Amino acid sequence: MILTKAAIAAARAADEITIDPYDPTRLSPNAYDWRLGETLRICDGNLDAAIPTDCTEVTIPANGLVLHPGVLYLGITYEKTGSETYAQFLNGDRTIGALGIWVHVSAPLGHQGHAIRWTLEIRVARPVRVFPRMTFGKLVFLHCLGTPASYQLHGLKYTASKGIDISRLYEEITGGST
Repeated sequence: MILTKAAIAAARAADEITIDPYDPTRLSPNAYDWRLGETLRICDGNLDAAIPTDCTEVTIPANGLVLHPGVLYLGITYEKTGSETYAQFLNGDRTIGALGIWVHVSAPLGHQGHAIRWTLEIRVARPVRVFPRMTFGKLVFLHCLGTPASYQLHGLKYTASKGIDISRLYEEITGGST
């Protein structure tokens, strides 16, 4: 089940949900409107699952940054979100989709117990200017059935994520770089 606006606000007030910084005006009927952070990693070379991705990190200027097709951008959410009680589902929204921006298509699930600023995969259909802290998508909170199992207790590779994270698939590939 997806939490409603009132349920998200109540869960946050009860410290069951972390949204930092929090702005109650960003609540919509069934979601929280999250924003793009202030930095991007630009991955414009060849990608290889067996080695760490080489990226250039840039700060998005106040007057915006033009993103180009054919380039993988890794971004970050402005808000840190999480919950030991609820799972999260993060997606772009209609407003950025109408600009030809695809964001976070491959990994929208945030597990219980993982409070992070999300690493975002961003691709664009045409050149488009983006701005720091612009609304970029919707975050929903999902009620979980069964025994809670905090992500932090599983020892998985993204447990200690602090910023924009590259793929760590190379850690699993025999002969890959570690």
